[in-house]
Amino acid sequence: MDEQPRAGGQIYRDVDRVAPLRGNILGTDYRHGTRLTAGLQHDAIDHVTGAVVWAIEAGFRISYTRDGRGAQINADRILLATGALERPMPLPGWTLPGVMTAGAGQILLKQSGIVARNAVLVGSGPLLYLIAAQMVRAGSPPAALVETQTHGQMIHASRHISGALRGWRYLAKGMRMLAELTRARVPRYMGATDIAITGTDKAEAVSFTSKGRRHHITCDTVMLHHGVVPNTQAARSMGVKHSWHNTQQCFVPHTDEWGQSDADGVFIAGDGAGIGGAKAAEFAGRLAALQIACQAGHLPLSDRDQIARHQRRQLAVETSARPFLDAAYPPFAQALHPDDNTVICRCEEVTAGDIRGYAKLGCIGPNQTKAFGRAGMGPCQGRYCGLSVTTLLSQAHGQTPDKTGYYRIRPPLKPVTLGELASMEHSTPDTAK
Repeated sequence: MDEQPRAGGQIYRDVDRVAPLRGNILGTDYRHGTRLTAGLQHDAIDHVTGAVVWAIEAGFRISYTRDGRGAQINADRILLATGALERPMPLPGWTLPGVMTAGAGQILLKQSGIVARNAVLVGSGPLLYLIAAQMVRAGSPPAALVETQTHGQMIHASRHISGALRGWRYLAKGMRMLAELTRARVPRYMGATDIAITGTDKAEAVSFTSKGRRHHITCDTVMLHHGVVPNTQAARSMGVKHSWHNTQQCFVPHTDEWGQSDADGVFIAGDGAGIGGAKAAEFAGRLAALQIACQAGHLPLSDRDQIARHQRRQLAVETSARPFLDAAYPPFAQALHPDDNTVICRCEEVTAGDIRGYAKLGCIGPNQTKAFGRAGMGPCQGRYCGLSVTTLLSQAHGQTPDKTGYYRIRPPLKPVTLGELASMEHSTPDTAK
């Protein structure tokens, strides 16, 4: 059940169509996606595109919408590959037109060949360098990179250097991208603090402090990024247990070495089970598939373990650099501790000060904020404000995020119309087993 109209997900979005057009801009890692999508061309696979899953009930009965019509399909086991969301970066001015996530800017490039001009990239992490390098190759380099990581954090990350060296390909790739930016003379500002996006009807400039000096860079577009977090909505709706990951500052689901969760028959692979990257997701998905095939009686235990050895070795290599990256590029402190006037829930225009005010009135968890001020009740259903609300309430009450909790997720996971529901009575999907 693929929500996208064509295979590829977020990282390899529309790769079969786009790779011949813009593969030289997007890079070899992106073109690798064609090898994965080719695997879907198999008689035993029903690849249902444009399927927006909005409920998964016990049993498992999956409800989804496709081409404006609702439909259902039953399954014995489920493998969730919901991927990641970009971590919200609430800063003064982040709701102005012209401000988007860096990932959204990359989607425009992948899907439509559109490159933002006179753009400033703000935040931290390897994805920021990748997008900046792709913009350089597309002939529209960013006006500047405003980076929030500090030299101190880089030094602190050096304790994980042994793992980083094991994943040396990531380091080499990062050095090549930085060299591209240097050759293109893209200005970089490290250790930025007090960041604000200014403008009246749209984003017009980014102001910040770096190395003791105040800077003001005019621009037309601002792209924000300070990491990605697992998209846990579907897993939470099925009752899968989650715990707070202190380093990555987000909730991750409980899974075993095969990706099986504590909910019977529910598997999770890829960044939806914890941030590891696209290649790690590939190997984790294969491990989950091996276990599912074994449980279904189609693969002997000995064959499963033999095939899995190579996948586990590859997965270990792909995740070896993760502790270094997490320590070197942590979430931006200002966005985790926003000013009272900064909007947290964009759907309902709830500010950080509002959340802190609710806490003083006795609000102890995210679900209660819905009653206090509708936070999390907008179209995104808490996907983008949930972690911010949990963090703010945890800070206000001096307790852990695990104790504070997260929004209780119920279906529909995505908006569904009455017309789509009504059409289900007459819908008999050809994929039903």
